[in-house]
Amino acid sequence: MMSVRPYADAVEKLRAAGLRPTRQRLALWKLLFSGGDRHVTAEALQAEAAGAGVRVSLATIYNALHQFTQADLLREVVVDGAKTYFDTNTTDHHHFYVERDGELMDIPGEAVEVSGLPATPAGMALERVDVIVRLRASDESKA
Repeated sequence: MMSVRPYADAVEKLRAAGLRPTRQRLALWKLLFSGGDRHVTAEALQAEAAGAGVRVSLATIYNALHQFTQADLLREVVVDGAKTYFDTNTTDHHHFYVERDGELMDIPGEAVEVSGLPATPAGMALERVDVIVRLRASDESKA
């Protein structure tokens, strides 16, 4: 029986994306992609890494997340100027954002219809439209 290297899939995907499969990238890959689709901040990933015994600086985590995003392995979701999530689901979809909890939930792309978009400026092409629907509990006051 042939044993499968534990990071073989990650090594292959990183190399295919033009990224060197360093020890830290592989460890972050395992944390990000071993549990299905998810939304994570760099700070939450750092805490998760520390809990798993992976020593990695926040700057290295940000660098890896941005490299994964540039390689289309992750999708960046900016909720506001101060809060950025990284989404392991790179398919066409949108998000619910629960403001009180800081939680993102996927909305299938076909569930949202966007119309009336303005013409793009000269020399520019529309890449995608991201919709974030902000939620609060229905029993919360608006105060």
